[in-house]
Amino acid sequence: MPSAHPSLATDAPSRRPDTVIAIPVRNEAERITACLRAIDAQAGLVPGSLGVVLFLNNCTDGTDRIVEDLRPSLSVPLQVSVVTFAGANAGWARRAAMDAAVDWIGAESGAGTILSTDADSRVPPDWVARNLAALEAGADAVAGRIELDPDEAALLPPSLHARGRLEDAYGALLTEAEARIDPDPYDPWPCHRTTIGATLSVRLSAYRQVGGMPAIALGEDGAFVAALLAQGFHVRHAPDVVVTVSGRLTGRAPGGVADTIRARCEKPDSLCDARLEAVPHALFRYAWRRRLRRLHGEGRLGTTKTWARLLSIGPVDAARIAALPLPGLAVAEAERVSPRLGYAPLGPAHLPRHIRIATGVLAVMRIAARLRIRVAAIGRSTAPEADVVAIETRAP
Repeated sequence: MPSAHPSLATDAPSRRPDTVIAIPVRNEAERITACLRAIDAQAGLVPGSLGVVLFLNNCTDGTDRIVEDLRPSLSVPLQVSVVTFAGANAGWARRAAMDAAVDWIGAESGAGTILSTDADSRVPPDWVARNLAALEAGADAVAGRIELDPDEAALLPPSLHARGRLEDAYGALLTEAEARIDPDPYDPWPCHRTTIGATLSVRLSAYRQVGGMPAIALGEDGAFVAALLAQGFHVRHAPDVVVTVSGRLTGRAPGGVADTIRARCEKPDSLCDARLEAVPHALFRYAWRRRLRRLHGEGRLGTTKTWARLLSIGPVDAARIAALPLPGLAVAEAERVSPRLGYAPLGPAHLPRHIRIATGVLAVMRIAARLRIRVAAIGRSTAPEADVVAIETRAP
């Protein structure tokens, strides 16, 4: 069992914050000051509305002393825990930090917002305000983007930057295609598909309803957002919410950004992220997501078997999927069990070709969208004239 050392006091502001930033911390003596200074510089917030939870786990480099020395100079109140636990992992630590944020806001509260970032990250002064604005616009959670620290990024091999540019370009093309084929009114284009604990925010009510952050060793952030979507919550992948993260090669959490950077330096031909699949398969996936949502909404998943046959899903699984109460759950389960919806990510050498294909496909889709808008506008402009003719025809 983890052992907690309550050596660091908790600030006691005059009011409970309704917005709390949760940060798991492990051996971040070099970066925790910059992280907290950036948070302390947040603008556009109601005084006293923001708090910060630091969950220091297995720190051996004096991070706790740095935090304690820094505390008097910060305007934002801190709640700090120091924990030693041999079984610690990234998901466990992030969940512990976010659960502490829930407790601070008030577990019984029906309102409140939890934000998550990392101790080696630096958030811009409007980070919290932008997250809150997206939530106010109708989202239940907000996933932001990351950028590497420019000084540290400059030390990485040029080939890694070239690959990153290709992946970013192809990812943006696929995301636009997805937004056009299977649109989400709460996550309209332009958007992205980054999911990372360094920049997440969620309404307290949504956090609790999905059972909190998964306490898993790897990919807890992606699993959390997937759970939100499957349960019907609205997740905004906001392109204007950006956090600067470390470009170091030795990280604190296995499978994190540092491990990804190092692995791609060591193996330049390693496969891309799973969603960077071939254009035909990606379009096939997006079209089926839209169709499954429509069939679920019409109550037809259980009355027609064609969809299951086309996706090579057996009758038992098909009946189980059809009985799921939410379309997001049905889509997620269909993708999990269908051999035709498995991911087959590309290698970096294949990206230029598929960028060209996706660019051509999207050009056609954009033209088609403009034509639909023009036809609809013509229909609206002629409708009043038709109404006048009808009225005059009926006049005595």
